[in-house]
Parts: sequence; C-alpha cells; structure tokens
Amino acid sequence: MSGHSKWANIKHKKAKADAQRGAAFTKASRELHVAVKQGGPDPETNFRLKMAIQAARSVNMPNDTINRAIKRAAGDADGESYEEVVYEGYGPAGVALIVEAMTDNRNRTASDVRYLFSRHGGNLGETGCVNWMFERKGSITVDSEAFAGDEDDMMMIALEAGAEDLKVYDDYYEIISSPEDLDAVRKAMETAGVEYSGARIIRMPQNVMVLGVKEAGPAMRLVDALDEHDDVQHVYTNFDIPDEVLEELEKGEA
Repeated sequence: MSGHSKWANIKHKKAKADAQRGAAFTKASRELHVAVKQGGPDPETNFRLKMAIQAARSVNMPNDTINRAIKRAAGDADGESYEEVVYEGYGPAGVALIVEAMTDNRNRTASDVRYLFSRHGGNLGETGCVNWMFERKGSITVDSEAFAGDEDDMMMIALEAGAEDLKVYDDYYEIISSPEDLDAVRKAMETAGVEYSGARIIRMPQNVMVLGVKEAGPAMRLVDALDEHDDVQHVYTNFDIPDEVLEELEKGEA
C-alpha cells in the first residue's frame, strides 16, 4: 500500500476546482465524442464510453448534456472530428512529461504545446523520448467521504477485486490495476457497494524524481499551463514534490 503525497492531493483538488470551469465540459464532451466514434453509443458494450460518461459526471455535467453529446456523436457522420495525439518532452530539471490531447487541428495544437514547453523552461521531444519511463495502468478513484470504511477495509475490497495496489491520500483512495483488469476491478468494486468517482487508463512513472524548491515551482507552472489548454486531456509526469518543499513554496507565495 502506498502512502499519501501532498503533491498528489494538490493535483486532485485542482482537478476538482477545474471542474467548475467551462473547459472541463469541453474536454469531457470531446472524450465522449471520440469514445462513441471508436466503439459505438452503447456504454454496456463500449467500455471507453462508460469511462467517459463517468468522467463527465465527475465534472458535474448533467445527464441530459451527456446524452445529447452521445447522440450527436453517433449521428454525426460528416461533422466535427477529433483525433487523439500524444506529445512527449522534458520540463525544468529534466523531468519527463507525456501530454494526451484531442484536437480538430493537429498543427495548431502541436504549435501551442511546443510554445508552452518552451515558455516554461522545457523542450518538446520526439515520439518515444520519454514514453519508456511510464507504464499504462488502470486507475479507480474513490472519495474518502463516499466510503464508510477505513483504509484496511478499502485495501481488502481492492485486493479481492483483483487490484495491484492501493494509494491512500488525504481525501481519496486510488486503486491501481493492470489496464486489462480495469473493467473487472471496477465491476467488483460496484458489486461490493463502493461508489467511485473516476475510472480510466493512466500512465504511471516507473521511477520518480524528487524535486527541490528551485525546480518544483517551474515544473508545477508547466504542468498547470498544459492542463489549462483546451485541447489537453491529461498530463503525466515523473516528478514528486516533498511536503516540506511545497510548504516552503507556499510560504514564498504568502
């Protein structure tokens, strides 16, 4: 079982805050659109769509809006079309980043992402330059307040469901599985009565760089800038920031 990380908590809380912005709906709608195009409009036979619906609900998108987006994508043979693109690069202090995006204009998005890397002390790299540093994993998140038991109860349920690991944070749990087992683990969690807030495939770093005060600020600013771009769906990094470094940074901003 993995312990909590204040940096991970900050990212989780930021994602919740971002859900209040209109951009969160835009990103969720694109994921729904691509999921329908790839596997059809029935979430019972399209696992990616099922995950996209869960992600849309996690940013408080109304069910009516979700259903309209699905119907529009299913009947939109010649209309808007988004393609998935992945960018890899290095940030301040040589940290590795993978950026997953959905775009209707590959040249525009590539130019924007390259500019953000450059502006914040990084460099956009070639395909494959950092991908080898990450593993694809299944991730299911459960808000602590939505779970009646304690950490030991969650660990028992997760292991019985076939999970590989449980990460415990201040206000949520993250259940890690293989990508292939994600749907089975999710279903087992549902059967056990666990209400989850998200389920998706993530990219997990095989090794983590621990940043100091000098490197942490610039690295965080690059991640924030990429996250805020409308075309960017997810940003993955291989760095962590110790609690004491975050506290030092917070003092400097006060």
